[in-house]
Amino acid sequence: MILFVAVALIALTAGKTACASGDELLLQLNKELLQSTEASGSLPNPSVHIALRLSTHHNLLKESQNLNQLKTKLHDDIQSSINDMKPVVGRLALYVLALKASCQDLSSFTLSVNEMSEPLLTHLKKELETEKRNIASKQRPKTNYYQYSLGILALCVSGVRVSSHISHKLIHAVQHGQIKHDVSLCIDSHAMAGMALQCLKDARTTVNNEAELNKALATIKKKLLESERADGHMGNEFSTGLAVQALLAMGSYVKEHANSVEAMRADARKGTYHNPMAISQILPALQQRSYLDLKSKDCHDEDDSLIWNVLPVQPEVQSNVLVHVHVEVVKATGLISDFLVDVPSGSSLLKALTLLQDQQIGFTFEKEESLWGPFLSRVNGEWARQSDRRYWKISSDGNALKEGMGDYKIDADQKITIKNIDY
Repeated sequence: MILFVAVALIALTAGKTACASGDELLLQLNKELLQSTEASGSLPNPSVHIALRLSTHHNLLKESQNLNQLKTKLHDDIQSSINDMKPVVGRLALYVLALKASCQDLSSFTLSVNEMSEPLLTHLKKELETEKRNIASKQRPKTNYYQYSLGILALCVSGVRVSSHISHKLIHAVQHGQIKHDVSLCIDSHAMAGMALQCLKDARTTVNNEAELNKALATIKKKLLESERADGHMGNEFSTGLAVQALLAMGSYVKEHANSVEAMRADARKGTYHNPMAISQILPALQQRSYLDLKSKDCHDEDDSLIWNVLPVQPEVQSNVLVHVHVEVVKATGLISDFLVDVPSGSSLLKALTLLQDQQIGFTFEKEESLWGPFLSRVNGEWARQSDRRYWKISSDGNALKEGMGDYKIDADQKITIKNIDY
């Protein structure tokens, strides 16, 4: 009996230790997201705000300040894009979800369209109509199915009826294998489509064919489960968060995806998720929540126990070790150009390309900002943009990069291939 009690106490203590360790990890991720909101010179990220608001622990003052940044800087940026006639469905949808996460009255937010004031949700519906027409004429959205799904999800979570014509296009795309791109992006897109369609089903939104809706959801679930690797990640380290969110939203129990959850925890402890966008997608999943939980978000009597202090920015340590980088640029015509540059070990790809541009005539590049950080838009005078259904695919020694150019670190000799491809 004494032995039994001793073993039981050890097990209980171990369980508490594991739980505390898990709690500490979640708190650390929360603090890293709060730290990211202090970044100057960049647009506030609505995905970060959503994750903070879905979290168990809060710093309500910092979250309120971040909300105000969204309502000014991000709002103005979306308005500017509309003025320039650029598609905004993805950013607008995330903005709507972020406002919903803070229980804001969405009817009080407007945009200026053709010198007329228009509610956010009304404009989001119009953006989706434009996307739908593009699918009808060109068999693809003007943007992509990830943003299309995000737009449907934002309307549904906000209690707005989604046209059956719009939902049918997404269901059809799932069933006919039209959601495709890079492997990890495909998992991201299927996950977002799963949450959007599940929201429609839960809301009992009218669709053209309910059996087809259920079939599409089953197809998505199958694709997500089949994407699980031996290490537990689905697609890759950066698509697992959304995949788990989607599976939870579609009714799976968290214990069914224990390997995927542990894989995210392990990578979080290793520092893999240093990009705020990546953290914002895994944090809800680690707390067994998804974007669908925003539909019933209650902002009363919230915890306000998260203590956070501004951390000093650590200067980048300059390595004395140089590594050799062979940069190969493949234009849309197939024309290949080769360049060589030596960079300090540990440099980001962005820094490496900047050094290459500074040191050698014949190589130039331009970048644009996104919620994931900077991405290549123009190399050696040639564009590869979403509006042209093209992008610069970057590989290292033949393996496609999982991270963006600002996050990927070069710590050994390698060949970087930058190829202009369509999708």
